[in-house]
Amino acid sequence: MSKVIAIMSMSLDGYVADPDDGVAEVFDWYFDSGDVEFQTGGSDAMTFRVSGPSAGHLRGLWSELGAVLTGRRTFEVAHGWGGNHAWGPAFVLTHHVPDGWPRPGSTVHFVTDGIESAVSQARAAAAGKSVAVHGADTIQQCLNAGLLDEIHVDIAAVLLGSGVRLFDHLAGTPAVLGNPAVIPGVGVTHLRYPVRRA
Repeated sequence: MSKVIAIMSMSLDGYVADPDDGVAEVFDWYFDSGDVEFQTGGSDAMTFRVSGPSAGHLRGLWSELGAVLTGRRTFEVAHGWGGNHAWGPAFVLTHHVPDGWPRPGSTVHFVTDGIESAVSQARAAAAGKSVAVHGADTIQQCLNAGLLDEIHVDIAAVLLGSGVRLFDHLAGTPAVLGNPAVIPGVGVTHLRYPVRRA
C-alpha cells in the first residue's frame, strides 16, 4: 500500500505562511539556494535552483509521488496548479466544488465526503506510489485521523513570528515520531520523520 506523506516547507518557528497567506519566505530556498536546476513538470511547470543536496533530495522525493491531497485554501492560493499538479492527480478536500471545476483535461478532483475518503481516493490514483499531503489544515486532519505514514518538513532558515502554523489544532498529543532522516541544504534543512502508530 502506498505511503501517505505530509510535505511542507516551514519557518524555523513553525509557520508555513505569513498572516496574509504569503509563502515567499518559506519557499525562497527553491529559487535561490544554489545553481542546480530542478524541473517540476506539470502544466504549471517551474524551474527551481537549489543546492546539490537539495536537488538530490527533491529528485528522490518527487520520483516516489503518485498523487497529492490538499485543502481548498492551498488549491486557491496555487490557482489550481493550472489544472494539473506536478505530483500527479490532485485531490482537494472541500465542502463545495468551486465554480468552473472540474475542468476538461484537468487531473484535479474534489472530495466533499471527508478526509478518509480523500486519502482512499488519492491512494487509488497513486497506483502504488506515495500520496503527498500538502497544506497545514489537511496535514493536521490526516495526523489527527491516524492516516499519515511520514512527515517531511523543509525547515527554511527564517523566523516569521506569526502566521499559519503547520502543527496547530492537533489531537492526541504528544505524538512521538521516529528518528528523522536529515539532509542539510543551503538555506534549508530537509527532515523526514516516520509517524509511529499508537
